[in-house]
Amino acid sequence: MSKIFVDACFRKETPYTPVWMMRQAGRYLPQYLKVRAEAGNFLNLCHNPKKAAEVTIQPLDIVGVDAAILFSDILVIPNEMGMHLEFIKGEGPLFRDPIKTEAQIDALIGGDEAASKLTYVFETIELLKQQLPEDKALIGFTGAPWTLATYMIEGQGTKTYNICKKMMYSNPALLHKILRKVTEVVKLYMEKQIQAGIDVVQIFDSWAAAIEPGLYDEFSWSYMVEIAEYLKEKYPHIPIIMFPKGIPAFLDKVYGNFDVFGVDWGTPMSLAKEKLGDRYVLQGNMEPCRLYSKEETTKCVEKIQETMQGVGHIFNLGHGILPDVPVENAIHFVKECQRVSKK
Repeated sequence: MSKIFVDACFRKETPYTPVWMMRQAGRYLPQYLKVRAEAGNFLNLCHNPKKAAEVTIQPLDIVGVDAAILFSDILVIPNEMGMHLEFIKGEGPLFRDPIKTEAQIDALIGGDEAASKLTYVFETIELLKQQLPEDKALIGFTGAPWTLATYMIEGQGTKTYNICKKMMYSNPALLHKILRKVTEVVKLYMEKQIQAGIDVVQIFDSWAAAIEPGLYDEFSWSYMVEIAEYLKEKYPHIPIIMFPKGIPAFLDKVYGNFDVFGVDWGTPMSLAKEKLGDRYVLQGNMEPCRLYSKEETTKCVEKIQETMQGVGHIFNLGHGILPDVPVENAIHFVKECQRVSKK
């Protein structure tokens, strides 16, 4: 059976424009909170294939989206490379042993050895393939090497990225060594996700905007493209979505063998259409806070639909859905996207 989401990624004719939301399996859903409480904590939930599969499917059943995104976390990669990951309540992820030296990089587990440790992710995918409706796509994902490296170097989330950027400017070779090691793991990790059964890959560069535009290709985009092209050469039937958040100044320089470009809410869809619409399907990009108002949601969905006439498009938010959004508003967003785009 044809999957509308996969067809849209390849610019094939679809009965309407498909829609999904980043972080759609998350804290705005009471059903998710129940399963997470049963798991004990966030990391336990990521490590439990049965429960991870359960929360992955919830948005399809409850909200009506056209694709499921695998429930996991980008930081399981450095965790399995040998860094000790914790999630601190109210503060987020923490590595108590951030990367500062070349010796620490050399000590990280690399390549297939690290990728093969992520068995719980592959088991989750295999469970999902047994449970998902045939017409719904399953999106696998990874963090971009730059985004992963920022956590590995800073040790936690940051507003300034000063430790990572100090390395970028004062010792770029050391930063490239981290990025190279992470890239090799990510390529094999995503290949194993594909082999386990995912239908689509999304590469998140959540912290893309931390790099000045003139250096973005060197320290992030080129590594993302390398991953995409590695996968495309071996698995051309798998669509690849690139989502670098907050880089409108880089749109003129975007290149690479991938299928869909995710547009964040700070980048006008009209600009993305002008720069990229002839080469890539575009995904996005409603400002997530518009979900607090059904009226504003409808206005925005209609405007995006009007803007995107004539080019390939997938509806989404311009970043993740927020935890306090009413579920009925998320349902309204999905229904409106499907309504305005029906052929």
